[in-house]
Amino acid sequence: MTKTEIENSVIAQRRYFAEGNTLNLSNRKAYLSALYNAVKRYEGQICDALYKDLGKSARESYMCEVGLTLSEVSYLLKHFKSLTSKKRVKTPLAQFPSKSAIYPSPYGTVLIMSPWNYPFLLSIEPLAEAVAAGNTVILKPSNYSPNTSAVMIKLLTEVFPPELVSFVEGGREENAALLDIKFDYIFFTGSKTVGKLVYKKAAEFLTPVTLELGGKSPCIVDKTADIKTSAKRIVFGKYLNAGQTCVAPDYILVHEDVKKDFLNEVKKQIILQFGSSPMQNNAYGKIITKKHFDRVNGLIAEDKVFYGGKSDGDLQKIEPTVLDNINYQDLCMQEEIFGPIMPIISYNDIDKVIKSINEQPSPLALYIFTEDKVLADKVIKTCRFGGGAVNDVVVHLATFYMPFGGFGESGMGSYHGKKGFDTFTHYKSVIKGNSKFEIDLRYQPYKDSHDKIVKKFLK
Repeated sequence: MTKTEIENSVIAQRRYFAEGNTLNLSNRKAYLSALYNAVKRYEGQICDALYKDLGKSARESYMCEVGLTLSEVSYLLKHFKSLTSKKRVKTPLAQFPSKSAIYPSPYGTVLIMSPWNYPFLLSIEPLAEAVAAGNTVILKPSNYSPNTSAVMIKLLTEVFPPELVSFVEGGREENAALLDIKFDYIFFTGSKTVGKLVYKKAAEFLTPVTLELGGKSPCIVDKTADIKTSAKRIVFGKYLNAGQTCVAPDYILVHEDVKKDFLNEVKKQIILQFGSSPMQNNAYGKIITKKHFDRVNGLIAEDKVFYGGKSDGDLQKIEPTVLDNINYQDLCMQEEIFGPIMPIISYNDIDKVIKSINEQPSPLALYIFTEDKVLADKVIKTCRFGGGAVNDVVVHLATFYMPFGGFGESGMGSYHGKKGFDTFTHYKSVIKGNSKFEIDLRYQPYKDSHDKIVKKFLK
């Protein structure tokens, strides 16, 4: 789209919003129902597109994208009345007999910029929350996942008028054009580098933002951990979507007493889950582009490969790879990996581990495998991170009962479920006074005799 076309689309949405079209709750709910039904209808096409873009199997596409999207829309429909209703709250005695209430109010026209690694889920889930809250939406997906974008265009065009939801395709030029426009809210998921640019441009308009970024998410394996279960779950989370998951365990901190057993179990689990020739496994994903393939492949230090390490540039696939005897100076520890490489760092002092984690930029996720509840609680309370799990990985992302979001350099703001509705909502605090009743204490001229009464009300 040209810059003029983008600007005209935003103007049309602003007009639609200003006319009050999104305030009708019945219409909002009807659009959500239509979206839910359309996602179910397009399930096969969505899964096919995700396979073309990322090599995702139909099971993984449904489990990690289509199914989670349906769950989120279902939650919004089920709780729609409570989410959109005003909430009465207590009124201080000093304001008697007024009544107080909080009114959920849409921001207006919002921009959602989504990434390529989970291109359907991370587009449609925040879009559904924004529509539920009464906003109009400009959706800008990544141009690295064109097949999924093509299906989303068909689906969204079928469900929504362009004045309510419209779609902007393209790359850097389109991103730049969008960020030169004032929006009422921006929701961005992607890299830290682009996130900084979005934040900077939003600041020019004082536009509020949610930034869902990433980072090097650590995973601790304590000596009390169930090694088989730990390895099984870590292998699943690390190599899901060929490692291109923002909450994947980026590197593993393993207690030196159990490192050998853990490594052997990880190798066993990789073979069990992906086969002895994973690059020939159609259910094992590919790296999104040649550029990203080259970057990830360049992080493999051949002299530190414990298992895997092979790659195929034509297929854009890299074997599930384990690197041993890693330290913080190694190349793979200088940036978020975002690929199927698992660095292993051994430790013997948990306090040093906590210190090292807190000295790095705050990660999006943190995981610990341990049977020591006191230790788990200590790590959770003293480390700074967005969210995580004890004795599991990744799954904290897949629930609408808890907010999901980053912390510090891994992002700001959160969403999912009620928190997702809240993200796209401004809550107006309103007091309704009673014109038939008046207390004169607040008006001048002030009387000394009223001081005790004022202090009693406001202490």
